[in-house]
Amino acid sequence: QAQLVESGGGLVQAGGSLRLSCAASGRRFSIDAMAWYRQAPGKQRELVAFISSGGWTNYADSVKGRFTISRDNAKSTVFLQMNSLNPEDTAVYYCAAGGLGYVRGSPPDYWGRGTQVTVSS
Repeated sequence: QAQLVESGGGLVQAGGSLRLSCAASGRRFSIDAMAWYRQAPGKQRELVAFISSGGWTNYADSVKGRFTISRDNAKSTVFLQMNSLNPEDTAVYYCAAGGLGYVRGSPPDYWGRGTQVTVSS
């Protein structure tokens, strides 16, 4: 069973930056895409940023121009650089990954346990 482990969350003031990391480990598996989701209290989980193995990216409108997703394919690691954070970015951030099915629109095959990001005003 593959595992995804997130790190880098924490408390930051509005306007600040954080960098999240997610490393995949465990049994050999095929990952074609990785992504970050977030879930704020009382809200549904939403896709924040997505990156394919070829480097194609997609972002939620609310984070475009502020967040950047990147990945190290050799290490099965994905990063999320978050700049100009505001209180509305406060949420638990989850890493996700999957194979070709995920690239084509199916749900992710793997989820991390999440890391809390809190932005104070």
